[in-house]
Amino acid sequence: MVENIVGTQELPFGLATNFRINGKDYLIPMVIEEPSVIAAASHAAKLAREAGGFWAEADESIMRGEIQVLDAGPEAEKRITEAKEELLEMANTCSQTLSKLGGGAKDIEIKRVNGMLVLHLLVDVKDAMGANTVNTMLEKISPRVQELTGGRIGFRIISNLCDLRLARARARWPKALLGEDVIQGILDGYRLAEKDIYRTVTHNKGIMNGIDAVALATGQDWRAIEAGAHGWAARNGYKPLTRYWLDEKGDLWGEIELPLAVGVVGGSIKSNPVAQIALKILGVKSAKELSSVMAAVGLAQNFAALRALAKEGIQKGHMRLHARNLAIAAGAKGEEIERIAERMVKEGKISLEYAKELLNG
Repeated sequence: MVENIVGTQELPFGLATNFRINGKDYLIPMVIEEPSVIAAASHAAKLAREAGGFWAEADESIMRGEIQVLDAGPEAEKRITEAKEELLEMANTCSQTLSKLGGGAKDIEIKRVNGMLVLHLLVDVKDAMGANTVNTMLEKISPRVQELTGGRIGFRIISNLCDLRLARARARWPKALLGEDVIQGILDGYRLAEKDIYRTVTHNKGIMNGIDAVALATGQDWRAIEAGAHGWAARNGYKPLTRYWLDEKGDLWGEIELPLAVGVVGGSIKSNPVAQIALKILGVKSAKELSSVMAAVGLAQNFAALRALAKEGIQKGHMRLHARNLAIAAGAKGEEIERIAERMVKEGKISLEYAKELLNG
């Protein structure tokens, strides 16, 4: 899969439970090293389940490829527009399979950026993430674009800001389950995230805890997902990816919208047996379904973090699991692990040194 390989780096593979999305139950595979993330997502999903779970949807799988043209002539835009169908047909020769499935290059957009001409090739990549396909198409049509524009071709690459490939999810958490004080705390925290970038970044990081964990489990390009999500959040000043409000009954609603370029075929998925197992556990049939599920997980993760901060603070669950890890690192086995971890948490002395002291005491 990569060059100069000398080994592999393992991370924990867990399953989040209680998720009902669009009336269907899911077990969510998540790969992450951070304590309490999987438990928090599962609990958030359990609370949302009381009101029907999550409702989610995703756009078609349209990706943008960019061609940079330098020193383009004054008639460049007109010539590209006139040759649009020719360019699309040329691009679609790169993937007959995609065309047969109803996908492929669909449109071309042109703009000027800082004196440069930029061509956007819009491609429906169906159930793939699409980077290889789009980049191949860009390379294919670039010589013809150069002829048409009279300019010099610069960069030719996919954009990870896939703003035509958005996923959305929403859920309701009943007031009877949360209590008015917790709901008010969540709304207060959300209002801070709307206005204070120091909080906004952490707010969105919590969302990506869930989305990245599913992406890692299922073999996605999680770096592209991260870049796209933060680019979307920053399109009008950096803002939260989620939104919260109250309905007339006082119940709390949350929703999320973000770009998600994911695939269930192609790329590293076929060469990664763990990713194939994860997709089988998840039971998704398309990239749109996978992105819908990931959006719901991101919303659940964000709600769980806000609820914890509004209630007992974020550290309680983190430190309990951290105490277990320290007990194991100190050499504890079996029942010793829980005994030492519980003692450290109870006394508020959570450190490797104290774990060793308790083990040897």
